[in-house]
Amino acid sequence: MPKNPSIKSVLIIGSGPIVIGQACEFDYSGSQSLRSLREDGIETVLINSNPATIMTDPTMADHIYLLPLTTKSIVQI
Repeated sequence: MPKNPSIKSVLIIGSGPIVIGQACEFDYSGSQSLRSLREDGIETVLINSNPATIMTDPTMADHIYLLPLTTKSIVQI
């Protein structure tokens, strides 16, 4: 898919609380998405309720919000 130059920033919604057997897959895919988007020069914004993930590392996204994954929190951002 060709890059759309009108996209300046992207909001990534984290996987939230850890579920046994699923935590690592979602964390890996989210962190790879963040990395690829930043390499393309797109501003990345992450919201996640779980601070114990690689995605919430300060070097992964331009803006990180540790908030509950609710509609209200997402609208605030």
